[in-house]
Amino acid sequence: MIEEFAKEYISLEAIRTLHNQFVKFPEDSLNNRNAPFHKAFLKAFANKLEDKVSDVPIFISLSSWLHGLNTSLGQSFFEKTGQVLCNGEKRKFTKLKISKKQQIKISDIMADLKNRKGLPDMKKENKELLPDDGIADKEIANFTADVYFEDDDSITAIELKTVKPNSSVFKAEKEKILEAKAALKRLYPSKDIYYFLGFPFDPLAKTSTGYDKEKYYSYSVDFKTYIDKNEFLLAGELWNFLSGAENTMQIILDIINAIATTEFMDNYEFLYKQKENIKDEKEKYLELLDKWCLYREKKIVENYKKLQKLVSTDKKLLRIFNQKPFKSDIKYNENRATSLLNLL
Repeated sequence: MIEEFAKEYISLEAIRTLHNQFVKFPEDSLNNRNAPFHKAFLKAFANKLEDKVSDVPIFISLSSWLHGLNTSLGQSFFEKTGQVLCNGEKRKFTKLKISKKQQIKISDIMADLKNRKGLPDMKKENKELLPDDGIADKEIANFTADVYFEDDDSITAIELKTVKPNSSVFKAEKEKILEAKAALKRLYPSKDIYYFLGFPFDPLAKTSTGYDKEKYYSYSVDFKTYIDKNEFLLAGELWNFLSGAENTMQIILDIINAIATTEFMDNYEFLYKQKENIKDEKEKYLELLDKWCLYREKKIVENYKKLQKLVSTDKKLLRIFNQKPFKSDIKYNENRATSLLNLL
């Protein structure tokens, strides 16, 4: 079961992502009237676009906007959602070293895979590579785990990837995985080391939460050449692994769907103007907070009159109480929430 704090955090990330994309949405083509190269190339697709695109400048602007959404999801929403589900973090590793023996073994593994002398085998590779007591004198390339967490007996690092990676990336990814595991094992010799590639959804699936790992594994020839099936997590498999609970991907989508309606901006403004709206529409306010999984704010509103009385004699707390629930950068006002909830 996903805890309330995780649902609320996911909700807040969805709100921030949506609000930013609403602000950037191209309402007209005035800002993209001159795109001569795009227009020139798109003439070749005139018959294909005829019934689908009525305004080429808007189409170009929307393509750019969608690229921005993809970037926001990949570099922020997926990462932060993954981190909160497993109580992990993003961690960058620099100047880590491995031994010359490990370096040679990695080169041998990569050469065998490249020349199709064997299939990728995570267990076999770990057995050959990780136990090593040689001198660490080879510095590896810096790497970043988008999601990282440490348990008593293991270290887990996950690198989140686009669901349609270029085939050329897998060779480099495999070498990075081997080097990272070897270096991490030297840092934590008594712990098991896990390093995964994570794909947030399966673009080949027939349903929004479905996935077929075998079919996806055949997505690229190089994927099967370099990556063991146990070295990547796909769609629901990834999200369940991070949360430790079933059906996590559907829960994430349910949270987003509850927020991402055509009334989103009106609803956000309604919540933002808390003091003005709570007096006459408290039930509507509470209903929306519950729908958006904003549990801390719901508790504040449920105890609004009690809090008003508690802060009335303390100028500092009164000023905090009068702050907006969201800051100007669309982030939740954490300091306000903590200060008020500590009074209850």
